[in-house]
Amino acid sequence: MANRLAQATSPYLLQHAENPVDWWPWEPAAFEEARRRGVPVFLSVGYSSCHWCHVLAHESFEDAETAAYMNEHFVSIKVDREERPDVDAVYMEAVQAATGQGGWPMSVWMTAEGEPFYFGTYFPPEPRHGMPSFRQVLEGVREAWTGRPEEVAEVARKITGDLASRSLAHGGQGVPGEDELAQALLGLARDYDEKHGGFGGAPKFPPSMVMEFLLRHHARTGAEGALEMAVRTGEAMARGGIWDQLGGGFARYAVDREWVVPHFEKMLYDNALLCRVYAHLWRATGSDLARRIALETADFMVNELRTAEGGFASALDADSDTADGGHAEGAFYVWTPGQLREVLGEQDAARAAELYGVTEEGTFEEGASVLWLPAGEPDAELRARLLAAREARPRPGRDDKVVAAWNGLAIAALAETGAYFDRPDLVERATEAADLLVRLHMDFGSGGVRLHRTSKDGRAGTGAGVLEDYADVAEGFLALAAVGGEGVWLEFAGFLLDMVIDRFTGEGGQLYDTAHDAERLIRRPQDPTDNAVPSGWSAAAGALLSYAAHTGSEVHRGAAEGALGVVKALGPRAPRFIGWGLAVAEALLDGPREVAVVGPRGDARRGELHHRALLATAPGAVVAVGEPDGDEFPLLASRPLVDGNPAAYVCRAFVCEAPTTDEAELARKLTN
Repeated sequence: MANRLAQATSPYLLQHAENPVDWWPWEPAAFEEARRRGVPVFLSVGYSSCHWCHVLAHESFEDAETAAYMNEHFVSIKVDREERPDVDAVYMEAVQAATGQGGWPMSVWMTAEGEPFYFGTYFPPEPRHGMPSFRQVLEGVREAWTGRPEEVAEVARKITGDLASRSLAHGGQGVPGEDELAQALLGLARDYDEKHGGFGGAPKFPPSMVMEFLLRHHARTGAEGALEMAVRTGEAMARGGIWDQLGGGFARYAVDREWVVPHFEKMLYDNALLCRVYAHLWRATGSDLARRIALETADFMVNELRTAEGGFASALDADSDTADGGHAEGAFYVWTPGQLREVLGEQDAARAAELYGVTEEGTFEEGASVLWLPAGEPDAELRARLLAAREARPRPGRDDKVVAAWNGLAIAALAETGAYFDRPDLVERATEAADLLVRLHMDFGSGGVRLHRTSKDGRAGTGAGVLEDYADVAEGFLALAAVGGEGVWLEFAGFLLDMVIDRFTGEGGQLYDTAHDAERLIRRPQDPTDNAVPSGWSAAAGALLSYAAHTGSEVHRGAAEGALGVVKALGPRAPRFIGWGLAVAEALLDGPREVAVVGPRGDARRGELHHRALLATAPGAVVAVGEPDGDEFPLLASRPLVDGNPAAYVCRAFVCEAPTTDEAELARKLTN
């Protein structure tokens, strides 16, 4: 019998709809039920492609005896962290404060007022490795709740009070300048892995936002060390097992410092960010490798993650079925020497094993190896034969939930990659995803535009958009406007950014992850650090700055500068965790530059100037294209042809240069 999750739009919640646990979604009625019964709330947070979430579910939530105990003594709430990042952030902060670590699955026990008093992550079905079993934890919590209620209440009050009293210093007055960015670069150089690329040790996450900062810093200052770190890291990841050498697309992270063995889930946000930064890496260097990875990542997103409605799904699972009927992480991707011989024959299998680092011992589990490219170049024929054979394997599951923020990142990546490499089909896919967001995720009312964070199968979810949704969707729309020359996308971005200013901004320019009128949790989440994705804070600063460059709006530029105070504070101390904020600071220091390209539609010379403008490495440059003196974009106003020819106008720091009709001259204006 299905529980209350059967009507959810979250694939993760739907995975638990048939559990014997009487799950509730996060809603006021669940807490009212706990209050009525006088029992604690058990909150379980995860996401659909999380390996250990699946393990906990199979071991405990699918167990009838465990479920019966949970149903008798708790009100159990299941939350998809990707659908409710606000709930996840607040209680993860509590878990980390109490235990010193966090992760998913996240398990929290709390009062009916939402005040937490006991925490954990994964608990096994039997005691092991010093961990109590899940049943032991349940029994211990119940015993404390019934036997020591005053103690539980005091712990809950103290934890909630500590969380509520935390305030974020946003850096005071002023924006980051040369000194802060130089210190950030020095900090990155100290953490840089010269042998293997990337930063720090294992596990290693793809540093897409830090790479964007390094590319922009090099473009603005000429610092060769910054470019070298970006190039070496890009090559190392592209040769590693974190990159799917057969089907394209990046896994979430590598468990080793050499990038060989990944955690196999593939997330939309990683691939969108990496697609864009590899395209920018090509733009800066002309690297054939960067071009190939950018295009293959774009094709992966379109081929593997695009939904029937035109949006992009959230993720592919790490786990999949095995040939013997089991279920294992990485089963779809790994190879043994014997499997290579079955597909390729002895001679070609030996060649493939050497090329892709497949050994008899294996680099993963049970003698299997992850394909990587330690040396040499890919072999198109071997790759095609292995890919065809892999297609017959059971595929990993897909989380079909469309997340607004991550689709915004995908729109930006596909639009720019399509424009750089003459792939209009990619621009079309970006436009279709943007259309879906406008049609399904955006509500236009008298109080401004409201965003739904998620949708599935053409149905909007109930979760309200958070700051990163407004900011990243605006970022995607701004990129699409620059590429396609349709001013409506600039207009839509403006609607969203007005809401950022009105509903998410506090005193002194600090930003909150939830709107002023959002559901009240025990703490209003506020995190400026860039981790797996740009923080809503950094993303908003970047989109606000670009919009201001397009429109001349002092309000939006002022909001961007106010938000960048946190980068002044954190950039020198923790540059690895505020990469996008540092990239936005580079754009601010560069101007950013404003480029208007005018000429008749269909004119080849206008197209050449437009393409050259899009290829500008100047940090944060914004591009408008259209008819002379056009009204499609504010930057086109009073911009005529020059001697009857298409022309480009470049302005920077409130000063405009003479227009040019020459592509090479435009390139010079945008590189110094």
